[in-house]
Amino acid sequence: MAGRQLSGLDIAFLCLEAKTSPMHMGAVVIFQPSAAVDPEKLSTLLAERAGRVPRLRRRVGATLFPPGGAAWQEDTEFDAREHVQHHRLGEFCEEEDPLTAYAAEWIEEPLDLRRPPWSLRVVTGLPGERFALLLKLHHSFTDGAGAFAVAAGLLDELPVTRSILEATEAEPDGRSPLTMLKDGVTAAFTDLGANAGIASAVLRAARPYPLSPLSAPNSPSRRLAFVRLDLDDVRRIRTAHGGTSNDVILAVLTGGLRDWMINRGQRVEGRSLRALIPVSTRARDTGSAANRLSGYLCELPVQLDDPVHRLRAIHRSMHRNKAAGPLAGPGAVPILAERIPPPLHRLATGMVGQAAGLLFDTVITNVPLPKFDLSLDGAALREVYPLVPLAPRSALAIAAAVYRDGVHIGLQANADAVTDTGSLRDAVLKAAAALYERSVAP
Repeated sequence: MAGRQLSGLDIAFLCLEAKTSPMHMGAVVIFQPSAAVDPEKLSTLLAERAGRVPRLRRRVGATLFPPGGAAWQEDTEFDAREHVQHHRLGEFCEEEDPLTAYAAEWIEEPLDLRRPPWSLRVVTGLPGERFALLLKLHHSFTDGAGAFAVAAGLLDELPVTRSILEATEAEPDGRSPLTMLKDGVTAAFTDLGANAGIASAVLRAARPYPLSPLSAPNSPSRRLAFVRLDLDDVRRIRTAHGGTSNDVILAVLTGGLRDWMINRGQRVEGRSLRALIPVSTRARDTGSAANRLSGYLCELPVQLDDPVHRLRAIHRSMHRNKAAGPLAGPGAVPILAERIPPPLHRLATGMVGQAAGLLFDTVITNVPLPKFDLSLDGAALREVYPLVPLAPRSALAIAAAVYRDGVHIGLQANADAVTDTGSLRDAVLKAAAALYERSVAP
């Protein structure tokens, strides 16, 4: 796998990288050990495990051919210990939630792309002897599904984590750059009609200004908030009103955004928000760590006051998306990016990214996790809050993950545009309660 060429989509994420809009994903994972943890011992264990994962030893290197391309290359000076650090939360921190405040400072720091693009931070000092593991990976490295495939090598081994990691590493690409270029040109002509169809759909879906209430000038500062929903409540809502669990999560988030906007003095009547919903295009028989993405555009009906009506509207929108499939339509921008040659990405992707707000207001992704109890050095994994990067000129990005009996939602916001993520967190919880009440009412 060493020397594997980055795909067009991988390179697009590199081209979108900027100090004010870093393109790394992240996660805040909370563990409950049976006794106080030794942070030095844990950091050493993580470094040892990371050093055994081939993907984590590779960095991005430029290629002469094809021009503007890049490939994953072995870092000859790699030392996993340089990627793993420890931080203890202060006992007299003035922040209401010290972990969230610290994680926000940590996530806003760009990764050094001259090294393997990942970082770990062990955080101790949480109540009840708990500790957190903060992980970030550059989006050129992988997507959300692939992130867990890579992270599986850091957790205590189970048959499922071992098989996922082995599948991830078993992705050699023995084609020469010349062969890859030839195949790319062939695909470009073969898919010419499909590409034109996606581009046409994007143009039709683009919205004119005025700007969205979720748009904002790029800023390097971030604020975070974490929300946990009870999975049984989500299932109860789904059973009562139909749709999927993901539809219910989207409806809860829509209700939270509606209340949050109203509390900020923003108009909700006669308007909706639009979310880009990333969709994995991975084959079920591969655990490839590279990006394998498309997307749907889903209207979030913040103009609707009734929570059940919001859920049904979202279900109809997502049903239409799924009927059309992930390989066409305006949400399939990642598919189009995959087929664009590297030189064009280097020239235009950064500028095009600044116009993302014409197509969508926010990104909402659901990261798949296995239905098994996971642990790290014997400490049980209790909560996992994924974080997705902000699109250029966007104020908010949302990621969710279902694990054990909870739905864990990570809210990442532009700190200059969103001064209080706590109010958004509370609005999401309020929306969940309102929809649940409509599901149990006689």
